[in-house]
Amino acid sequence: MSDTVDNPFFARLWTVMSTHETDAIRKLRRENLAGLSGRVLEVGAGTGTNFEFYPDTVSEVVAVEPERRLAEQAQRAAVGARVPVTVSTDTVEHFAAAGSEPFDAVVCSLVLCSIDDSDTVLRQLLSLLRPGGQLRYLEHVASDGGRGRLQRIADATVWPRLFGNCHTHRHTEQSIVGAGFEVEGARREWTMPRWVPLPVAEFAIGRAVKPSLVQ
Repeated sequence: MSDTVDNPFFARLWTVMSTHETDAIRKLRRENLAGLSGRVLEVGAGTGTNFEFYPDTVSEVVAVEPERRLAEQAQRAAVGARVPVTVSTDTVEHFAAAGSEPFDAVVCSLVLCSIDDSDTVLRQLLSLLRPGGQLRYLEHVASDGGRGRLQRIADATVWPRLFGNCHTHRHTEQSIVGAGFEVEGARREWTMPRWVPLPVAEFAIGRAVKPSLVQ
């Protein structure tokens, strides 16, 4: 996520997909944001799908979206949000380098799969949080067995090219712990029947915390 992204095909595709999300995914989005408060950094905001679900206890959302076409849509969604939302095409690296005021929470929804070096970005997100701050994540992750094999095939062929560099077989929760977060609550959810042969049917939703002793 080091540069502004120009991906018109994916921007059109994601616009359609984000307006046709299932009730199961929207329910998970709402749950992922429940109970947040203070100043929040959202990474990879897309079209601003999350904005309507932020609780009133959030004082400010800084939403980062490097794809300019998606950022324009997110800016329009921000106008109708219940909480103040600022959409930026700056990157996580920019905030880390600028010494931004620490955030109370970071939100990642369906974005860590598309970052080339997610381990580095997660460490940067840790540095942007105040001690005790939370990472809320909702991500599709690596599965076992036959679906895991399907994911590896998808990742090695057309899936990343079609879906904005999305990689379906990532051990995201291991990366979160490896970056220095402490996972306090996490589970897996299926958003489609298990028999549906899609590599992105299983999601991880969780809450991780920056240890108080980490500056």
